[in-house]
Amino acid sequence: MKLLFHLFVLSFIITSAFCGIKDFNKHFESVNQAINPHAPHENETHDMPNFPPEFHKENTITNDLIAEEEEEEDYLDWEKILEEDYYGDIIDASPYPYMVAEIPQGNILELFHGKTRIQRLNILNANFGFNLYRSLKDRANSSDNILMAPVGISTAMAMISLGLKGQTHQEVFSVLGFRDFINASSKYEIMTIHNLFRKLTHRLFRRNFGYTLRSVNDLYIRKQFSIMDDFRNNMKNYYFAEAQSSDFSDPAFVTKTNERILKLTKGLIKEALVNINPTTLMMILNCIYFKGTWENKFPVEMTNKRTFRLNEKETIKVPMMQTKGNFLAAADHELDCGVLQLPYVGNISMLIVLPNKLSGMKTLEKRLTPQVVEKWQNSMTNRTREVVLPKFKLEKSYDLTDYLKSMGIEILFDNNGDYSGISDEKVIIDMFNHQGTITVNEEGTEAAAVTTVGFMPLSTQIRFVVDRPFLFLIYEHRTNCLLFMGRVANPSKF
Repeated sequence: MKLLFHLFVLSFIITSAFCGIKDFNKHFESVNQAINPHAPHENETHDMPNFPPEFHKENTITNDLIAEEEEEEDYLDWEKILEEDYYGDIIDASPYPYMVAEIPQGNILELFHGKTRIQRLNILNANFGFNLYRSLKDRANSSDNILMAPVGISTAMAMISLGLKGQTHQEVFSVLGFRDFINASSKYEIMTIHNLFRKLTHRLFRRNFGYTLRSVNDLYIRKQFSIMDDFRNNMKNYYFAEAQSSDFSDPAFVTKTNERILKLTKGLIKEALVNINPTTLMMILNCIYFKGTWENKFPVEMTNKRTFRLNEKETIKVPMMQTKGNFLAAADHELDCGVLQLPYVGNISMLIVLPNKLSGMKTLEKRLTPQVVEKWQNSMTNRTREVVLPKFKLEKSYDLTDYLKSMGIEILFDNNGDYSGISDEKVIIDMFNHQGTITVNEEGTEAAAVTTVGFMPLSTQIRFVVDRPFLFLIYEHRTNCLLFMGRVANPSKF
């Protein structure tokens, strides 16, 4: 089975505050433009070295792994943390004012035990991603598919935070969980976050582990718009985004940028950028491309149309892939769902999370946290299973501004935002666009965007049939990075 995530495009559009907020809804155009509920469920069987920036030019690939002595400095002994950094005394276990906490979830920092600093950062990135997902689904219909790339959104937010000051900066750091991270150890500070994103970029996107995973950060500045030297230098040093003087009113800018994205996505994205408002002062663009091949491919000849239940009253016939092999899986009886891990060649896998009942999706979405995902992963057992999964392709585009506001990031998007670390001029962010496409088929995927109470191994399960709405999470395991996630409510729809 092949999972294709054609492109993830994320951009900040920054304009002069005196121009007012523009409507950029058409800034990006689209990339390409369950069973009877009363019957028994088939699924039940009861520190990167400081390389110079030149090293990180686009398409740089290294096959050698980080040396052990360099990797070790990312690992901190739990008892040592307690002894030297007074971890337990510094952490404030109660939610911060801007943190989303609909239900008691425990202290997420408990997951830091035994993790590298990069993995700890990604735990917080995933937590932010799950909260943003909830914000998206709250404004979507239950029949809508959802797609997002959490690591790309966190990266772009971290990039822009380099130029934020005062309450604007505090608000962003709080909602993203970065303040939790800094407070976790006396050795951590603000720039620790950016240094870890720098390392994550190198380890995640600059190496070849059997799949294709690429990321590019671009910083475009309007001619005659002056930015602070610290902001310019930090964007280059930590995010490999060198400021490029641009004329946003020149159609050639759009053409050139699209050509760059076309190259990055191996020809899949032809016109990601449609137009730019000429009053734009600065644009940050983040693109992610992933192409992976399943370890256990789905034989094409086994694909046939089967019933997929949309809700209690409606069913449709969709192409369903089928394979048999050894797969990790677990059953969560508390959340009443099954979890299956589909590995790609390399260190990336897709988790399929399938509610046992159609009505169970709401509870599952509400309670999805990094703690829950870790419990699933720790509870999995490897058994020979038959897997039936629908083919699907999703194309989604969001302006995340209102969603981020609902999470507590408000000052960033109003006239009171403090961007004094970017420029002396008064500026405002007009739009935060997030766009992605993912295709899942027989070959794989291509995309361009400590208790275990209640858990039991699926030791006797022989079939995992995904014939009703489900969630998917794509993780890179070395760094514990949540790359993509989404909901498939209807495989026949984009």
